Amino acid sequence: MAVFAVNKKANFDYEILETYEAGLRLFGHEVKSIIHNTVNLAGTFVVIRGKEAYILNLHIPPYQPGNMPKSYEEKRTVKLLLKKKELLRLIGLSQQKGLTLIPIKLYNKNRNLKIEFGVAKHKKLHDKRETMAKRDAERNIDRAMKEY
Repeated sequence: MAVFAVNKKANFDYEILETYEAGLRLFGHEVKSIIHNTVNLAGTFVVIRGKEAYILNLHIPPYQPGNMPKSYEEKRTVKLLLKKKELLRLIGLSQQKGLTLIPIKLYNKNRNLKIEFGVAKHKKLHDKRETMAKRDAERNIDRAMKEY
């Protein structure tokens, strides 16, 4: 399993409550571009429209800029492929106040591109400070252990 993109800010800005895995409906040249690690998950989010899930602001630059059609959009809406049961659960969760759907990582699984996204709750400022303090403490412990 190769990981092509990770949303590093997801765990810092949000508290992930549940995670889901979905396939993506992409064009062939978009798949090639993703495999060459040129995709960016920063600023992306998942929305539910009707009874379908979409990922917005997924930045996939062109694989070969000279061969791309003029109508190609680097940041386009991509449909997510989910099971009906999961989709109905997500519809209920997305309507709750304070919960959002945030992409976490993009990877391949058995030759298929998958995206892992989570139902998340936005962290408060004091929670972020607590996360940074824990990370600094772990870093200091690791430094001290290396010296001995």
